[in-house]
Amino acid sequence: MKYEHLYVVIEHEGGKPIPVSLEMLGEARRLMDGYNSKYGASELVVAVVLGNNVRKLCDELVHYGADAVIYADSPELEYSRNAVDTPVLFQIATNRDLVLKFAPMSTGFVKPRYMFFAADNIGRQLSSTVVGFLDSGLASDINKLAISDLEIKHEHKTKGQGMVYERTLEMYRPDFSGFLWTTILCLDNRNPAIAKEFHPQACSIIPGVFAPIERDATRKGMIVDYAPTFDPASLKVKILSRKIVKSSVDFDSKKAVVSFGRGIKESPEENIRMMAELAKELDAEVGVSLPISKKPFPVSENISSMYMTPDRVVGTSGRKVIPLLYVAAGISGAMHHLAGMKESGFVLAINPDEDAPIKDECDMFVKGRMEDVIPVLIEELRRLRPALEARR
Repeated sequence: MKYEHLYVVIEHEGGKPIPVSLEMLGEARRLMDGYNSKYGASELVVAVVLGNNVRKLCDELVHYGADAVIYADSPELEYSRNAVDTPVLFQIATNRDLVLKFAPMSTGFVKPRYMFFAADNIGRQLSSTVVGFLDSGLASDINKLAISDLEIKHEHKTKGQGMVYERTLEMYRPDFSGFLWTTILCLDNRNPAIAKEFHPQACSIIPGVFAPIERDATRKGMIVDYAPTFDPASLKVKILSRKIVKSSVDFDSKKAVVSFGRGIKESPEENIRMMAELAKELDAEVGVSLPISKKPFPVSENISSMYMTPDRVVGTSGRKVIPLLYVAAGISGAMHHLAGMKESGFVLAINPDEDAPIKDECDMFVKGRMEDVIPVLIEELRRLRPALEARR
């Protein structure tokens, strides 16, 4: 076949794969196990690693689900540079000789059937340039996947005729409202006038939405070394020093998270300050829904830069949080937000709309305006504090 196997582009730090890389491998393993069973095939999960002194990492990727690992090892690949990494990944994705080392029957290989990237700062850019080099299509920020045979009738792609597209990767993400799923497909043009094949079917995957498989140290896989060639022009930019800047938003060590959404709209600045005050009383971190990070309401620069930021987004477009207590005020409950907080220990939702979707995902629902409810909570917390401190 011209198109075979699922390639997963791995990101790593300090010799270890970052969490989303293991999550992608886990989902790739589940998909390809189902694919091979359904189609009587033997296509593989192939991890692709670029870096310097990364051979040991390859074994770990096999333990987490890869059938084969292709790695390019060079001092030039120690730190990610898009202009350097993109052509190397293109070389790997189109190299038949590499594939024959772990899949001898893939004699007709041209490009991967599917390809996964992380939807993070590196992966979002890298996915677009690599897939551009591969002359295919890309779905961004995906959080649900399936492989199916689909009957498609399309004015341009099929010239209005119904046709079956086999082994199609269905890539899902919430639409901009957050309440409906958008399905993205990468389909060949079968209209003779514009005939063209599009592979790999590729996507970037949101961190935190898939679970890695359990590590199995007995798993065996083929590890293949690739010696890349570099365009001298791409090496003109050098990384002389590098420092990882960690987010100042600390969800992980806090036992409580207080989040707000578009319900702040009546008095944005005052309501944000009120939520920050509640967070202080609970020793909680402040989270926001995705629309708030787009700065939809006018507030002072200090408040905007501190609270209306992507780092605070809870959900598939931001962070997954699992605090003991999650307070959601003025948040309706779009599916991409719920996916980021539904595993919290106890969820308190405050919303004037008793039909808001978050009502079905919370442990306690308070019907009311945040402006009326939050001050009462803060007052009660302050009243109880002396008694609580006396018990310590």
